[in-house]
Amino acid sequence: MKFDKDFEDFDALGNEHIGTSQDTPMRSDAFKLTNDEKIDIIKDDVRHIMETLGLDLSDDSLKGTPNRVAKMFVKEIFGGLDPDKKPNASTFENKYKYGEMLVEKNITVYSTCEHHLLPIVGRAHVAYISNGTVVGLSKMNRIVDYFAKRPQVQERLTIQIVKELQEVLDTKDVACVIDAKHLCVNSRGIRDIESSTVTSEFGGKFKDRATRREFLDYIKLDTQF
Repeated sequence: MKFDKDFEDFDALGNEHIGTSQDTPMRSDAFKLTNDEKIDIIKDDVRHIMETLGLDLSDDSLKGTPNRVAKMFVKEIFGGLDPDKKPNASTFENKYKYGEMLVEKNITVYSTCEHHLLPIVGRAHVAYISNGTVVGLSKMNRIVDYFAKRPQVQERLTIQIVKELQEVLDTKDVACVIDAKHLCVNSRGIRDIESSTVTSEFGGKFKDRATRREFLDYIKLDTQF
């Protein structure tokens, strides 16, 4: 049946970890419900899943799980879906005329694979070359965290970080490399706990081989304190 074939195709798409767009796929009515309304609905859905699996939700250890999961989904791990939580990345004039590359490396990435809703954990390395403005260092971390806190594929996350910083800084000269482990690969399916995934996006001057090489050399530096 075509119905069964469609689901086989969708399953294969997810197992191959293929994304479909650079923008996070969102419905037009995504923000019609309040966060509290979303939590109430998700709580019931989680309870149904657990009961279907045969778990006894009257047990003290399990009775609060549906509510905890619903709150975690809405307010924490998928909080990056809410445009109101987008960081206000204020920029400043580059008065000290720093004209070299600025690199923020080893930014912690906690995200969620959109195919199996399992964690993606790793590090992001972000760089830009000032076009007359600079952005606060912590804002680079917050931008990474904002786009990570949604169902993601790593390729899209890398692109979204670069596009956002390009807009904030009004320059194409932005780069990002992410090295991360996907628990959908590490804990299920092939269950390969050693492998990690590396993605990159290079804009403007970073497309030049020498500039890209300089960036990659910086992120290999062993920083210890």
